Amino acid sequence: MTHFDLAIIGTGSGNSLVTPDFDGKKVAVIEEGTFGGTCLNVGCIPTKMFVYASDVADAVRESNRYGIDSTLDSVRWREIRDRVFGRIDPIAQGGKDYRVNGPNTTAYLGHATFNGPNSLIVDVDGVPQEVTADQIVIATGGHSVVPPVIADSGVPFHTSDTIMRIDELPTSLVILGGGFIASEFAHVFGALGVDIRIVTRGPAMLRAEDEEISRDFTQLAGKQWELHLDATVTGARQAGGEVVLELAGGETVAGEMLLVATGREPNTARLGLEKAGVATHSDGRVQVDEYGRTTVPGVWSLGDASSPYQLKHVANHEARVVAHNLAHPDDLQKFNHEFVPSAVFTHPQVSSVGLTEAQARDAGIDVTVKVQRYGDTAYGWAMEDTTSIFKVIADRKTRQIVGAHVMGPQASSLIQPVIQAMSFGLPAPEMARGQYWIHPALMEVVENAVLGLDFE
Repeated sequence: MTHFDLAIIGTGSGNSLVTPDFDGKKVAVIEEGTFGGTCLNVGCIPTKMFVYASDVADAVRESNRYGIDSTLDSVRWREIRDRVFGRIDPIAQGGKDYRVNGPNTTAYLGHATFNGPNSLIVDVDGVPQEVTADQIVIATGGHSVVPPVIADSGVPFHTSDTIMRIDELPTSLVILGGGFIASEFAHVFGALGVDIRIVTRGPAMLRAEDEEISRDFTQLAGKQWELHLDATVTGARQAGGEVVLELAGGETVAGEMLLVATGREPNTARLGLEKAGVATHSDGRVQVDEYGRTTVPGVWSLGDASSPYQLKHVANHEARVVAHNLAHPDDLQKFNHEFVPSAVFTHPQVSSVGLTEAQARDAGIDVTVKVQRYGDTAYGWAMEDTTSIFKVIADRKTRQIVGAHVMGPQASSLIQPVIQAMSFGLPAPEMARGQYWIHPALMEVVENAVLGLDFE
């Protein structure tokens, strides 16, 4: 048995908990997979690097609308893939090497389970090692969910963990799911020439978004990809070199490859939390308070293991808070989840922050709403844009923005001024008229959206 001042399970955002406050103290870092967590290895960073290449491919295809004749001659998939992981894999390896050989930390490469409130058993190559610590942080992230109808069928399939490392592009790809993972990979592979067929149980794509955004995005998605909405998968089989999904009602959808993108859930089921007395929510998330403390003194959690937001920027924020709280028990800081933004890097981009229009109305807010079309601004004319929108929702009485929802190019960047205004309590009229907006930049879409709110 080895005792530590701090033991961290997981090396995604949890890796940043080893702050200068722990210089000279003993820290155990436990990782059973690849160092760096979901975002670095199978999530945000590699997917966006693929998205950028796909954006370029789409730009080539769409250039004729600007009087430029061009053709997409070929896609060198392995070069695209190797450019991505040629950068990412060394970072993951470097993180591992630093924790194995660096100061203050002892790395345990294996799976950890609780053996008590302050005790862990780590399986390192089949050899159990006990680790005890004054404080333990659960930062184990999440994993892809595979429905039993697929898992039990025996058909080959990919998840977001594996699809980016395939050797060759398929001619066709069936994507099961209609959320942000499905939408992003539909763009990535569709833009690179793969025939995309989406099967989702819901009536629309991106149903977690504002209803207007979800509706408009679904319409645009149907023009790019083959959509099967309100579809229930009853079986899966292989036939003629393809994976065939059988749907209720007798319809089938087939493709050379299958990607399962039906959501993610926290990596908590195999941690033995019950032995420590750590309580969880019904969906498996660790229960934490506003400071990141679990129901057991000295045990903390952050990121996808406990947060309702499966977002890297949220996990990083929570890691900063927990890092402070670990070292300053008499000066605890709180998580701030008031205005959490998100973005979907699909085609077109989608971003959001705050309440949807329906949520605002259900909350009894006297709302004023403005939907600003990109195409009604000078830069929108330059882009020949006819579909993109910036929707802003405000409280008519307080003049505070309560939500914003964007669908179109650069949506993930355009929304940032609204996030700032909401976070610092800047009323919409002051946001709109209290600063210069560069003309004729695309940011005028935001200016005009906020100016269009009716507070009379």
